[in-house]
Amino acid sequence: MAREKFHLVHSSAVPVHIENVDTDQIIPARFLKATTRDGFGENLFRDWRYDSNNQPIADFVLNNPRYSGDILVSGKNFGCGSSREHAAWAITDYGFKVVVSSFFADIFKNNALNNGLLPVQVSDEFLAHIFSAIELDHQTTFTVNLETQTFTIDATGASFNFEINSYKKECMLNGYDDIDYLLNMKDKIAKFEQSRA
Repeated sequence: MAREKFHLVHSSAVPVHIENVDTDQIIPARFLKATTRDGFGENLFRDWRYDSNNQPIADFVLNNPRYSGDILVSGKNFGCGSSREHAAWAITDYGFKVVVSSFFADIFKNNALNNGLLPVQVSDEFLAHIFSAIELDHQTTFTVNLETQTFTIDATGASFNFEINSYKKECMLNGYDDIDYLLNMKDKIAKFEQSRA
């Protein structure tokens, strides 16, 4: 399934200053019954966003109108727990394009990359700078450049070079999923086969 090409994100960010955010906190298991990827954003961080009477919890960051943006910033060890792909679906369906942490669980990281969500892993020190920048100015902006693999705090110019698998990078830059990538290689594959005939 082709998806939107990812090159540059320039946006404010939403800070979830919590470590060890597991996939059941991202999207509780009772909301996994849908057969499509749509609608999961409504229940992103459901048990932190709403009380038992389905009323918004005022002090949770997603319910705070001061915070908005395409970038979700979280504490260390984001996406741990079960391997549910729905966690990446919920984050993208809510509208985030990038999630930043100083450590991601491997399966969550792969699920994110497979679903057009860019996980940006930074150092603990740089993550602290990001949280501080947001605390100083809720609407401070950041620039995420996939081609140069940089995350920049616009207000200070401080920048961090993040890692990404080269195959996943090419897929995100071109809006490919795994099938699109192979179809894009069709002519090269045919030439290779002809050369061996």
